[in-house]
Amino acid sequence: MEKRLQKFISEAGVMSRRAAEEEIKKGRIKVNGVTAVLGQKIDDEADVVEYLGKRINGVRKKNIYIMLNKPVGFVTTMSDEQGRPCVAELVADVPTRVYPIGRLDMESEGLLLFTNDGELANRLMHPRYHKPKVYHVKVRGKVEQEKLTALSRPMKIDDYVTKPAGVSVVTMKEDFTVLAIELFEGRNRQIRKMCEKVELRIMTLRRISIGSVKLGDLRPGRWRHLTKSEVDSLYAQEGN
Repeated sequence: MEKRLQKFISEAGVMSRRAAEEEIKKGRIKVNGVTAVLGQKIDDEADVVEYLGKRINGVRKKNIYIMLNKPVGFVTTMSDEQGRPCVAELVADVPTRVYPIGRLDMESEGLLLFTNDGELANRLMHPRYHKPKVYHVKVRGKVEQEKLTALSRPMKIDDYVTKPAGVSVVTMKEDFTVLAIELFEGRNRQIRKMCEKVELRIMTLRRISIGSVKLGDLRPGRWRHLTKSEVDSLYAQEGN
């Protein structure tokens, strides 16, 4: 049956469609021995597709879904040209190769999802199915009410305006405050840029939940399989 190359790769459980498109652009995918091009269609019963020299079989592998408590100091990539520690090292003992869904920057920690289910990865990256994410953000000093209000309202950052965020105080001491910030969109380093706008200095930033999937007491650097109900909740539509 004829289908787009990136769809075939995603359905085979190798990576998401978006990731496949990037690999195609980089010339890492071949069809019948010839470097593939973006937008190419294949016959999934007759054509031979290879990724980095290894054949991709059209039969879908068993899907794996895990969460990792990412520590500070690791980049959310499977390899890094600069030689920095990668999250791939923390999930190396997963029996099937999995890929991160979304990312956390190197200085941030907490909940990071991995899967070999390309369809779920693609779905969760699409704005229509975006899941709210909650972060615990420790900042220096006490936070005035006007800054809490400003953080919760739409804010112009770079070339976009953020959606309203849920902001509440978890702990407030003389020398630090822990805020719970719930985002309903996925922008690069958004919380850091929001806090910078209102002159708050971040000490730690930790993601504690994605939708109804919660990090709980999973230790830093450890991973666990998601339960069926957690996977089902990620597939459930929460359209905007």
